[in-house]
Formats: sequence, C-alpha cells, structure tokens
Amino acid sequence: MNKEQKRKLGVIAVLGLTLLVGGTFAFRSFEQQAINDREREHNVNVGGRVHDYYNRDTENKDVFIENYGERSIMARIRLSEFLETRQRNEDNFTPLVSGTSRENVGSWTRWIPSATDINDRANNNASNAFDRYSQLSFGWSREGQTAPWYLPTFNHDNLDQRTAAAGHARDWIAGSGATDGSTDGTTHPGEGTDGFWSSGTSYTNGSQSITWPGSATATRTTAQNLEQERAPMTIEQWETLSDENKVGNFWVIDQQTGWAYWANRLEPGEATSYLLDAAVMTDAIEETVFNGFSYYAINVESELISPDQRNEFLNDGGNNHVLLAEFLTGINNGVMFDDGPNPAPNESSAPSEFNFSTMRPGRIFTMAGEQYRYLEDMGNGDHMIIRNDALRNVHFSNQEVALASWYDRLDDTVQAIVRPVVMPNNVPSISELDASPWTAGGVRWLPLQWNDNRFDAVRGDRTVVGGTTQRAFALSFADVVRLSTAAGPFPTHRAREAADARWWQLRTPTPDGHAWGISEGALFGRSTMTGSNSHGGVRPALIIHQPTN
Repeated sequence: MNKEQKRKLGVIAVLGLTLLVGGTFAFRSFEQQAINDREREHNVNVGGRVHDYYNRDTENKDVFIENYGERSIMARIRLSEFLETRQRNEDNFTPLVSGTSRENVGSWTRWIPSATDINDRANNNASNAFDRYSQLSFGWSREGQTAPWYLPTFNHDNLDQRTAAAGHARDWIAGSGATDGSTDGTTHPGEGTDGFWSSGTSYTNGSQSITWPGSATATRTTAQNLEQERAPMTIEQWETLSDENKVGNFWVIDQQTGWAYWANRLEPGEATSYLLDAAVMTDAIEETVFNGFSYYAINVESELISPDQRNEFLNDGGNNHVLLAEFLTGINNGVMFDDGPNPAPNESSAPSEFNFSTMRPGRIFTMAGEQYRYLEDMGNGDHMIIRNDALRNVHFSNQEVALASWYDRLDDTVQAIVRPVVMPNNVPSISELDASPWTAGGVRWLPLQWNDNRFDAVRGDRTVVGGTTQRAFALSFADVVRLSTAAGPFPTHRAREAADARWWQLRTPTPDGHAWGISEGALFGRSTMTGSNSHGGVRPALIIHQPTN
C-alpha cells in the first residue's frame, strides 16, 4: 500500500477556553492536519473536520467531528489543560502545574480520568490539580430532545489544516497561534451558543460579508449530529457492556492515555455526538486570585484515520490499555465477535457474499445498499432480518403501502432470495390494560403473564414462511416478545430501538383504535392510526432464503 492509499487523515488540535478574571475572555483552536486523502485517479474524497463551537458568556463548548468525505473514518480526541494565575502586585504568571507554559502547548497537562468515572480526574496524575478550578461536561443529553444540529463545513480541502471554529472559538492557524486571550480566529459561522443551529436552516458562504474557509459561494443546510447512544465512558466501563452493545455511537476513553475514541466507524455525511459539551470555571479561581488574572485553556488533539490503518492508534508510543486492540478491531468489524466470513457491517455487499447461517442474532450488516439487523435462523436455510432504521413519517394506517413501496425498490438480487410469508387478514389486537402487568426486566419489557389465555390470539400471530406472496412485513407483538431474550437479537431496551434510537411500529393494533410500537426499547400501545413524525415509523422485515450446504 502506497502513501496515498494509506489515507491517514491527520492530527488536529483545538485549544480551549481561557478566562481572565480581570474581565477578558479568550478561546483558540489549533489544528495540525496532514492528509493523504485519495488515489487521485479514482477521485475519492476522504476527509473529516473538527467542529468547535464556543461562547465565552455561557461557557458552552461543543466539540465533535464531521466526516465530509466519501469513505468511513475512525476518530480519536485527547484533551490537555493549562492554567496560570497572576496577582495584580506580581509581574509574572505562575502556572498551576510546574514546568508548563502558555506558549508551549506540548507541556500542558493531559486530561486523565479515573478508571470508573470520566467526570473525576485521576488522583495519581497531575490532571487532578484542575479538579478545583474546571468542570468539564462530557457527552450531550437533553431530556425530551433529539440530537443537536450543526452547520456542515464549507471547507472540503483535505490539505487545509483549519478547524470549523465558531462563536468565540479561535482556530490556531486563523488566529496566528495567538496566546493573548483576545485575537480573533473564527473559521465557521455561528455564535457558539447552545442550540444555535436548528433544523432546515441554510447558510451561504459570503452572504453576510464574511467568506469562511472553503467553497466561496457554497450553501450548506444544517444536519443533525448522531444520537448519543451512551454517555462517554472509560474503556474499563466499556468492558462491562455486552458484546452486542460494545460498538455504537458513543465515546470511549482509554484512561491510561487520555485518548477518547468514537466507538464506531464514522460514515460519510455523519457527525459524532459531542465529546465535550461545556467547560465551566468554578468559583475557586476567584478564591485563588482575589484581585488579579487567570488564564485557562484546553488543548484538544484529534486524529482521523482510515479504518485499515487503525493499528496506527496502537503504534504511537503510548501506554495503551490492554483492551485497546480488541476495541479497535471491533470498531472496524462493527461487531465484537467472530461470526464467520461475513463482510463488515458498514460494507455494502451482494447477498451472495454473506453466510447467514454463521450470523449471531443482532448482527448489523449492509446488503445491496440497505442496512439490516439479523434476527434469527428459522431453519431450512430461512433467516429473518429487519431494516436497521425505520421508514420515517409513516402512520400506522399507511403501513402496508409503505412496506410494499419499500419492497418494490429493493435490489433484484435481494428480492430473489425473499421468502413468501402469510399475514393474517385481521391482525389480533390487545389493549394496554390486558398486556399488563410487565416483567421486572425494565420499563414495559415483556408481559408478565404472557402464557395466560387472554394472550392466545396475539401469541399466535407469529411470522412464518408460507403462501406465495414475497413481501416485506412489520413484526407482530408476538415476534418482539419471542425475540427479546438474552441470546436473541433484542437482549436489551437499546437493542430493540431502531438506528439512532428511533421508535418503530408493530403490526399489532389495540382494540381502541391505537397501535403497538417500540419507543426507547419499551412496548407501547398508544400510537394513533394517523399520527407520524420524523423520529420513527415502520421498520420493514424480511424472511430470506440461503440454501444450506
């Protein structure tokens, strides 16, 4: 493999907020990016950019990574901190950690969390000195809200080393490497406040007398960050997850090195959830500097690489955690277990390239451009699968039309292996009252009295091969119950959600004119027949056939 093929996407660093108690705030971003991005004869664009939105008045600070290219990437970020103070009767600043200096970013103190709590800096490291002065907020979670929105970068030049720094953020290059706490260096529109961008907002470069780095007259429309599936965690906490949950859209920190890894491939057009959501100075700084000045900053180094070069994350001379190699292999494969000679989950492949008999329930795979979750081996070469994401904005009364339309658009090679199924003319219903009580396995997980006579009709509606009609279908209430086991595809509430934590409909109605569905992994019978939104919809399932040897 030549250097162009390696496609190492570079090292990026972002310098964080500073606070001057005397009344001046500053923030700066530093990015070093050297990208070998493509085999030029194929014209494949591989690239990512760090977004850094900061507002000094609210101390909001959003750090995430966007993949604007045409190939998947793997990403990691590492933080380091710096603090120095000066009383008014003193001539020089004194750094909090001896041997560090404002000008020498490489001397700053690496942020190292404790093994069991990323919100607590490790006690056996100089990082602990900052506990008294700085509170970092990791991840992004707002009750009742979906993931935040951002404005995609105008800058698609892989050789340009600048970040997308907005608000009071300062890119290191655009800000001339300034350490004065005030020099401007923004490279991206926005005020850096929490929730500044929203759905459906467009911005044209140069439209407000400012031309930002990148395509001079391009228009970008806001996009949504990926939904955070789990709060950022250390690699030791990650180890306690089940194999089915170890790869996903969340951050995992190697507490031995401070590197935070995105626990999934970042696909083209996607942006990670926030690693950092706020950086707030505590009142303790005023106790230390009664009538003087302080300067605080965060340095964020980031590396973006092609998945086939993931070993570079292991060979950087760091004291990596013993689990890191296993973790990186899982990210590349999309699963933490070996399920035979199957393509990687995010690699679109023809049906003939899969060995479905070796797949474990819950395994994600991409077939002819559609991403699925493998549900079960039904025997005789038959396998049940389900689309990983829901077809959104589909109301229950239009479910069959949406399923048929989706099936008609499937690749011919997929339709050729679909088995016919028998659907009841009148799907048996059950009310929410009759479905309760629920087991103790979590919120509305399974009916406690599933074998009771009142469930006879609903229990009998299980999807099986039969008839002559090849088609897509929605799972029944009984299908979900049967598949929600420790060894099945739905071992947890999270596993029952559609991609990006979306809700989805079942085919089972309630007697009072509502419908059953899965929301946050729980069974609910409250959906109206004509209600729909962009947060969920119907999730097509198929039974496919692959001859056994």
